[in-house]
Amino acid sequence: MKKIRVHPWPIRLTHWVNAFGMVCMFMSGWGIYNASPLFRFSFPRDFTLGGWLGGVLAWHFAVMWLLVINGLIYVLYGVFSRHFKRDFLPVTANTVKRDLLDALRFGLKHEKGVYNAVQRLMYWLVLAAGVLIVVSGLAIWKPVQLQELTALLGGYDFARFVHFGAMAAIGAFTVVHLVLVLLVPKTLLPMIAGGVRTVDDGKVEHD
Repeated sequence: MKKIRVHPWPIRLTHWVNAFGMVCMFMSGWGIYNASPLFRFSFPRDFTLGGWLGGVLAWHFAVMWLLVINGLIYVLYGVFSRHFKRDFLPVTANTVKRDLLDALRFGLKHEKGVYNAVQRLMYWLVLAAGVLIVVSGLAIWKPVQLQELTALLGGYDFARFVHFGAMAAIGAFTVVHLVLVLLVPKTLLPMIAGGVRTVDDGKVEHD
């Protein structure tokens, strides 16, 4: 019998750094968007960060580096600790369909530290959106120096739409994530304190 952490400290640290960084990136990004809207709406000024355009750009670029470094740490840890393979795989169409239907019926069982198929799929999709938002952000930031990348994304103007779409996808993931925490609040404490689960002869008992 042994006890293992539900969420090891590198996962918890990168999670909370990412939470802080994403709030700053959303708010500063909305300020940048308001300076040149893509659609017929703008974000309320109170929901932006940095004040004037120079200020929001400074916030956006500063926090960008924080999130890129934090993301690299998370990915490297996920690969070398086998966190991705152990917790995010396998993902199949049948298991996603089954767990999604169970969730819609409010019959999906939750085991602390165990990701269901829908959660696994969502994490892979948000990781892909994270890569896309970085790539499109670079294309927008340096369209001349990275003109091949910008061209690959359909040009500067279309790259802005790609960037906005990736932001919206991450925002949707965040909303769903928060709703799930509200529905199952016991999942929050392990992300703060770590939590443990007891493994005995292949069976897991949750504390």
